[in-house]
Amino acid sequence: MARPNEVVAAALQEYADLIAITGGDAFRARTYEKAARGVAGHATDVATLDLKGLEQIPGVGKSTAEKIVEFLTTGRMAALEQLRAKVPAGVLELIAIPGLGPAKAMALHRELGVSSVDELVHAIEAGRLSGLRGFGAKTAANILHGIEVLRHSGGRVLVSAALEVAEEVIAALSALPGCEKCTYAGSLRRGRDSIGDVDVLVASRDSKPIMAAFTELPLVGEVIAGGPAKTSIRTTTGLQVDLRVVPPESWGAALQYFTGSKEHNIRVREIAVRKGLKLSEYGLFRAEDDTLLVSETEEEVYERLGLPWIAPTLREDRGEVAAARNGTLPDLVTEADIRGDLHTHTNLTDGVSTLEEMLAAARARGYRYYAVTDHAKNMPMQRMTDAKMLAQRKKLQALAEGGKMALLHGSELNIDPDGAVDWDADFLAGFDICVASVHSHFTQTPAELTERFVKACENPYVNIIGHPTTRLIGRRKPVEPDWDAVFDAAAATGTAMEVNAFPDRLDLPDELIMRARERGVKFAINTDAHSTVHLDMLRFGIAIAQRGWLTPADVINTWTLTRLKAFIAAKRRTA
Repeated sequence: MARPNEVVAAALQEYADLIAITGGDAFRARTYEKAARGVAGHATDVATLDLKGLEQIPGVGKSTAEKIVEFLTTGRMAALEQLRAKVPAGVLELIAIPGLGPAKAMALHRELGVSSVDELVHAIEAGRLSGLRGFGAKTAANILHGIEVLRHSGGRVLVSAALEVAEEVIAALSALPGCEKCTYAGSLRRGRDSIGDVDVLVASRDSKPIMAAFTELPLVGEVIAGGPAKTSIRTTTGLQVDLRVVPPESWGAALQYFTGSKEHNIRVREIAVRKGLKLSEYGLFRAEDDTLLVSETEEEVYERLGLPWIAPTLREDRGEVAAARNGTLPDLVTEADIRGDLHTHTNLTDGVSTLEEMLAAARARGYRYYAVTDHAKNMPMQRMTDAKMLAQRKKLQALAEGGKMALLHGSELNIDPDGAVDWDADFLAGFDICVASVHSHFTQTPAELTERFVKACENPYVNIIGHPTTRLIGRRKPVEPDWDAVFDAAAATGTAMEVNAFPDRLDLPDELIMRARERGVKFAINTDAHSTVHLDMLRFGIAIAQRGWLTPADVINTWTLTRLKAFIAAKRRTA
């Protein structure tokens, strides 16, 4: 089941959106948005907290806490349901369009009667928006762009959402007496950045009770198809889950078959055919007489084909089979290799956990070093000042004394439209490390974006380019500079590219990671954590990094602190 914090946060965010849609007080809407962020990022399960405990969550006051208790106790929030009744269903569909916003969605419904995405497209094409205040040609173009982004997602969900469902299914099925093994396969096991449907694999000698239990799980909204070998359901949130049950002796072959991309499996089967073999989900057979050769483990299937085991994250037919044959598969970076997180936030800006809480969570992970990089001053909504930043530095230095985990004071700088960043060289020199990110002006031309990134890379105090493409999966398309030129600049200046582990970013994407690596770029796998619970998002960044063929040597936060500091110092010597 979804974590109670996430369920409550979604309800509070919906309430905030509906307040804005219905013309309610903007400050009140922002209050509930802040509460939603606080609840989502709170380390403690809100279902275990009483009213006073809830009021200790950043952004949660007494009235909000009472609504949370009501929701957790009854499954309803009366105030939310009252606002739902006031808003046409079609308006809620329009809000899903990236960049549209609740106020504009309500205006379109009120003025034009638009109540669906298709109706909005027709209205724009017919020129009906041109007479509305605030809906000029540029706004209409941006709305169409948002619709394109929405449709491009194709019903896919974030990997974190898919994993949550998969883990719930696996936990339930693994507890059944006849279940010998159970795991997820498919694109989820390959670590893709978004998932169309979830594949679950079970090893059992009797599939009937497994299938029956699967269809009766609380998350099931609809049974699509059922049978002894495969059953498909759709969850209450619309995600399809396919369950396959195979005999225990076929486990390895089935796991290999249902994990690999179609293209990877074709490549592997070609090898089998050339060897006079047949490969299926039930095993590797001799073609001439159907004699079973191997099937119990993936390792023995690959070995019998003359290949070493290939990590699931590589199985996309991007050269991994050839690399396996010639012994050049990469020694992929793992979560255990990460010595510290170099991009994190606290409640000094838009985080929800205190500095002390973030440091405690980092120590619990066994990190050797940890960077605090709150937002810089060119984002007015963060209300950062020089004095606040210097005070945090002094506090961090005091907390570092005598500790086993080295603390680095940094900032997430803003890359301005012209490539400049927030502070001058004298102020920047006081930081231990700096991440620099694009947070605005996403519609610049490719040439302008290229110049912007290159100039940031050339700044001797910029060590990491944060979430480089700026994409938000399913909500905002990536920017498109000349990436080869940007990567060349990063490699030449000693600037690392970030692999941002947050599930809605996973940025750089794996394809660009591979391109950057080929041009000599180094990387930092960071969580961009805004809460203690976000530090656990590292697993998603690791998967994307593996899909980009990264090794520990490629990733600066797998290095010793001495080597990391030398990397930073080498660039500063160019100042």
